[in-house]
Amino acid sequence: MIWPWIIIGFLVAQRLAELVYSRHNTRELLARGAHEEGRGHYPLIVAFHVVWFLAVAWFLPRPAPIYPVPLLLLGLVQMLRYWVLVTLGPYWTTRIITLPGAPLVRRGPYQFMRHPNYLVVVGEIALLPLAFGEIWVAVGFSIVHAGLIWWRIRCEDAALAARRAARLM
Repeated sequence: MIWPWIIIGFLVAQRLAELVYSRHNTRELLARGAHEEGRGHYPLIVAFHVVWFLAVAWFLPRPAPIYPVPLLLLGLVQMLRYWVLVTLGPYWTTRIITLPGAPLVRRGPYQFMRHPNYLVVVGEIALLPLAFGEIWVAVGFSIVHAGLIWWRIRCEDAALAARRAARLM
């Protein structure tokens, strides 16, 4: 069945397009005086995502079932992803880039939660393999991802702390 490969391919293409968009935004922000935080964990996050995609493809059952509920939820998660991207616009990157003095975004999904993009990624890590019945891939990668995302959120919160404090003054 070709549909699982189309779905995986779509998400890989989406990630690659996001990397191009992120690289553009990162260059623009750095040119405006922004700086990067948490650089040390970034290669781990990239490697994690590459290995996760490879695992989803490697363990894909033959023939691969498609379970509609996780696939539908994955579609909803993708809508949240686009909402985040549109809301952050030129501030969206895959890295932790902070521009001193820039206001914190409080609209879109950020009016409801602090880190909606991480919710998107948590959902994807679990839902893509579950859509194909790969329960152990979903569980195993979700556990590893929990540690990575915990580290990443701590780095991002530390990077944004000065801007949050300035906003309260």
